[in-house]
Amino acid sequence: MNDHDLREAASQALTLLDLTNLKDDCTEADIRTLCHRAVTPFGNVAAICIWPRFVAYAAGILGDTSPVAIATVVNFPSGDMAVADVVAETETAIADGANEIDLVLPYKALMAGREAEAAKMVEAVRAVCPPVVKLKVILETGELKEKALIRRASEIAIEGGADFIKTSTGKVAVNATLEAADTMLHAIRDSGQNIGFKAAGGIGSVPDAALYLDLASTIRGPDWVMPSTFRFGASGLLDNILAALTGGHAPVSKGY
Repeated sequence: MNDHDLREAASQALTLLDLTNLKDDCTEADIRTLCHRAVTPFGNVAAICIWPRFVAYAAGILGDTSPVAIATVVNFPSGDMAVADVVAETETAIADGANEIDLVLPYKALMAGREAEAAKMVEAVRAVCPPVVKLKVILETGELKEKALIRRASEIAIEGGADFIKTSTGKVAVNATLEAADTMLHAIRDSGQNIGFKAAGGIGSVPDAALYLDLASTIRGPDWVMPSTFRFGASGLLDNILAALTGGHAPVSKGY
């Protein structure tokens, strides 16, 4: 990848980034730092992605006019909470100021053949998300493993009203892969709907990110990749993006 292509990919990836802190030991100080890092001299990230308990705090820092959305996670990371509890968690997060909800699909139920449970969760959470609130459904593709299961999970999420389908929680052994992304992007294309795609977990460098950008552009078209339809979920990718844009060097992150 030459320097020009690297900077171009970095500039694009910045606008598509959900800057994430879902560490178990996350503090308010960490959230304050995350909010400040979300706006850079080269532009802002698409969103921050944080635990529900920090949404109100982040909203107070960013304010009503911030271009940076607040995403939070529900049914996370296990995917096996009761529907009523996840609905309540979602309603509280939205009331606190969340603009985007990243819901873990009940992937274990799907793997056990209980498709209706997975569909019910997506539909119930969609029902309490106003149209202005984006619903991203996390499939946990590294656990589903099989292409057919990933495809079916994608279809269930799309049929249930997802605005995005997302690869992973970042909390399991295998997270985002190009193979899973390929299956998900084809499911989006075949649905005939303008559903977004989010690659999350393990994407720590601009060259890594560029592979997903190229894949999405190949399957969905060169003008499809934009913040309304494509996101990266990552914590360390921003350092690598900024290094590429300034000509410096940053360590490659392998975490969420």
